[in-house]
Amino acid sequence: MAAKKETHQFKTEIKQLMDLIINSLYSNREIFLRELISNASDAIDKIRFNAASNPEILGEDTEFKIKIERDENKRKIVVSDNGIGMTYDEVIENIGTIAQSGSSNFLKALEKSKDKTSVPPELIGQFGVGFYSAFIVAEKVIVTTKSPFSKKGIKWVSKGDGSYTIEEVKKEDRGTSIELQLKEVKEGEKDFTNEWVIKEVIKKHSDFVRYPIEMEVDAIEPIPEEEQIKDKEGKPIGKTTREIKKDETLNSMKAIWAKSKSEVKEEEYEEFYKHLSHNWDKPLETIHIKLEGKIEYDALLYIPEKAPFDLFQQERKNGMHLYCKRVFIMDNCKELIPDYLSFIHGVVDSSDLDLNVSREILQENAVLRLIKKNLVSKVFSTLSNMDAEKYDKFYSEFGQMLKAGAVNDFENKTKIADLIKYKTTKSKDKLISLKEYIKNMPKEQEEIYYITGENISFLLNSPRLEALKDKGYEVLLMTDPVDEWVVQSLGEYEGKKFKSAEKGEINIDKKSDKKEEDSYQNLLKFIENELKEEVKEVKISKRLKDSMVCLAGDEMGMSGYMEKIMKATGQEIPKQKRILEVNTQHPIFKKLKQIFEKDTKNVVLKNYSKLLFNIALISEGGKVDDNQDFVKIVSEIMANNLN
Repeated sequence: MAAKKETHQFKTEIKQLMDLIINSLYSNREIFLRELISNASDAIDKIRFNAASNPEILGEDTEFKIKIERDENKRKIVVSDNGIGMTYDEVIENIGTIAQSGSSNFLKALEKSKDKTSVPPELIGQFGVGFYSAFIVAEKVIVTTKSPFSKKGIKWVSKGDGSYTIEEVKKEDRGTSIELQLKEVKEGEKDFTNEWVIKEVIKKHSDFVRYPIEMEVDAIEPIPEEEQIKDKEGKPIGKTTREIKKDETLNSMKAIWAKSKSEVKEEEYEEFYKHLSHNWDKPLETIHIKLEGKIEYDALLYIPEKAPFDLFQQERKNGMHLYCKRVFIMDNCKELIPDYLSFIHGVVDSSDLDLNVSREILQENAVLRLIKKNLVSKVFSTLSNMDAEKYDKFYSEFGQMLKAGAVNDFENKTKIADLIKYKTTKSKDKLISLKEYIKNMPKEQEEIYYITGENISFLLNSPRLEALKDKGYEVLLMTDPVDEWVVQSLGEYEGKKFKSAEKGEINIDKKSDKKEEDSYQNLLKFIENELKEEVKEVKISKRLKDSMVCLAGDEMGMSGYMEKIMKATGQEIPKQKRILEVNTQHPIFKKLKQIFEKDTKNVVLKNYSKLLFNIALISEGGKVDDNQDFVKIVSEIMANNLN
């Protein structure tokens, strides 16, 4: 009886569908190999599942593997497996899904989704787009397959140009082989018949497939001594090695994330971290997660010991890799971890995702959003439970990134606030948490005091802190640019509001001598008029105890450090006039008051007004605008005092 053979015409929508596959779903040509290997791995999974209850279907072929053959001269590559294979009807059903009614249904689904990028991933898997990625690189695809439940093999052939044929053929062994007759290589494209290109693609995309992926490779072996040509003295003449062909396993098959923690040795974790991160050092912390329930996934995350040199560069990729059933989907998976944790390296492997999915579609994936939420929560709990020494090591490298999270991640800002640490006026060189700060607060203290600036030394010795120190209040010393935004974002911590030691009123001492304050008002108005181009106001300070002057800002105004940051980033901002606060208890003001009361036109008053402003500026690490004028005034004052 003649073998069964049929020819089918593709639907008219097939060209549109192929354009979608090639141009929209697959931006990287090399992933066709990932798809074919994934299908082969699935086929082996299925035969193993069936063999559990029907072991005789394996026959003598019990060594599972995926085989790749290549021919550079004939421009072809073959991917074969000894998996479940397919019957005639299964080929029609599985490979012919798109080729028949599936194409129109798929396109209708696209139509309903309004745009290609919002296609639900389960839809793509449902219609079997993955196999058709072969046409990205192939001008002709030949599938030969045999099921253990069928006596004959099946051959499916298509050029993807309007039709395909399907026929019964003779095939002895079960399984499937897919032959791709490749298109000519264009300049700049990878040649997928090249041994090293295939190795690179397998290592990148399918390294942790559980079955060996084998390919015949070029190798060199020593010529056995008995076959070597030797001289009279027994020394080899000519070559002692020869070129051979041998099968090589291209993938490691080490999906350690799929194992339980008890099965993985510390050195295996470290080895995989180095492979994943391209770092030479050990990870600071390893997080291994196996979640079963509503969603199932395995995850292996690493917190590095050192920050990478490009940590703050915008174009830097994150360290997360996404897998589905041990098959690589993508790296730099921003959908798995927020930007402020992008320094974490790791793998997430979920069986609830679909392989045939673009990055755009993943952004809308509910499963991935839930996984991301769980991962972030696990990272926070890991950091919270670190011992103090290890956490301080982490914080010295990545503290600024955490602070960025407090600004950008509204949902988790309280958890991040628990992890933030600062040096303070009392901690010496030690960093303390906000929780520790509140624990150390005197009972009468109502707010969390902080000050921002570039230099710890300047902040620690800032005149603005004198009254707070005198009262025994601790002040957070903030030197990272992001700190300005952190306190604005947090607003408060455990019911205590953040209060700048530089801006607004510091009302920690309820006592005031109104009569004495009034006696200085005319002098202060004079100084204010002399400095009208530089300051908004001159007033008696409640911050100062020993120093003469300091500069302060309005409660809702911009701090001096913020102004400096904005200017450094090239942003044009209006000139910020701040408040000059003076300490009327300082001897210099007693003398100035005496001079003012005797002679309001005395040149000393003008000179000292400018000098006081410049002293306030220098004390906070600023620079005077007119160096020559400053030097002139100081010189005159020094000369007069020598008389």
